[in-house]
Amino acid sequence: MAIALFILTLGLVIWQPRGLSIGWSAFGGAVLALVFHVVSLQDVWSVTKIVWDATLTFVAIIITSTILDQIGFFEWAALKMARAANGNGRRVFLYVILLGAAVSAFFANDGAALILTPIVLEKMKLLKFDVRKMIPFIMASGFIADTTSLPLIVSNLVNIVSADYFHIGFLTYLVHMVIPDLFSLGASILVLYLFFHKDVPPYYQPSDLPDPSSAIAHQGMFRASWVILAILLVGYILTELLHLPVSLVAGAIAIVFLIVGSRTQVIQPWQILKGAPWAIVVFSIGMYVVVWGLRNAGLTTLLGHVIQATAHGGLFAGTLSMGFIAAILSSVMNNLPTVMIDALAIHSASVTQAMQQSLAYANVIGCDLGPKITPIGSLATLLWLYVLGNKGITITWGRYFRSGLVLTLPTLFVTLTGLWLWNLAIR
Repeated sequence: MAIALFILTLGLVIWQPRGLSIGWSAFGGAVLALVFHVVSLQDVWSVTKIVWDATLTFVAIIITSTILDQIGFFEWAALKMARAANGNGRRVFLYVILLGAAVSAFFANDGAALILTPIVLEKMKLLKFDVRKMIPFIMASGFIADTTSLPLIVSNLVNIVSADYFHIGFLTYLVHMVIPDLFSLGASILVLYLFFHKDVPPYYQPSDLPDPSSAIAHQGMFRASWVILAILLVGYILTELLHLPVSLVAGAIAIVFLIVGSRTQVIQPWQILKGAPWAIVVFSIGMYVVVWGLRNAGLTTLLGHVIQATAHGGLFAGTLSMGFIAAILSSVMNNLPTVMIDALAIHSASVTQAMQQSLAYANVIGCDLGPKITPIGSLATLLWLYVLGNKGITITWGRYFRSGLVLTLPTLFVTLTGLWLWNLAIR
């Protein structure tokens, strides 16, 4: 029954028949799990305590990203990048990747994929690139959004859920994941260039682009955003030192942005709040209640035995195996349920504290990178494909899978190796 409810819920979440909200799908699955006694009310409370901080943080980050997008922050950055490349097509390809990595790190992978990709697409059109020349930039924007969503807890909803479950603070997480993220960035740049370099135009006319300052909708808000973002970063650091939930800081900054923006004609606070991904709150609780049913049925314990067996091969074998297990599961059943299933399995495995810590971080890497193998690996990818379709760019699932497989597997291996090396260095 637990397996059947999980498959049913996940199927509705991924396919969203007739536009059915992911929140309603997950809520329905949770209700059925309660009705059939797969979970109890106490389980619902346990899940809520684990995921509330993660989901509210994610909503706050998306609100902040939306405000920055509306004042032209990301478009200004994209134009600055294109001007700085000075007509060199390969250099601007590199800059697109670096910009995507920066946006993903600070504003989550969804922000990078859904906000930055349309901006990059519009700039490619201004440069008169045909579709074949646009594809490398579009694919790079989508790929890098996930592969470099490792360095901060707030870079990916997966990170927040895992950090909350294992009680990992902001600074502790940063120390352990910033170097693996650099490994991932380096590997991503290499595989993307090798895969797409023939289609990247060698030159373009930078004069075809408007002045970056023209993208700024409100100079006062633009200047204030730098100060607010600096305060946000300091606030993230203080969450571990003062034992505060990350959502408290992220939410406070989002509210400040909304208040400051309400004094201008650029920001419509109620519209932004209305458009925020509130369904993700219901989805997270509902989906993880269904996943908790798998735990109650003993399935996560069975996975824990598999993880425990691979960990007996040593730190490198355990790290590599955990990362690839998480990646494969994420690619076939989405990364959000996968990160919790794996976390429960890791918790049930009889391993040392050092090994458990490495497995937890490897799980995050697998769940961040693994979704790039298939279009259904993450909700962000499905939305990304939908946005591109509305812009007239069609990427078939077959083409996505072929490129995703080739790009992701070597990047995943390099990143997990980087995690192993860094763990040895800081032990």
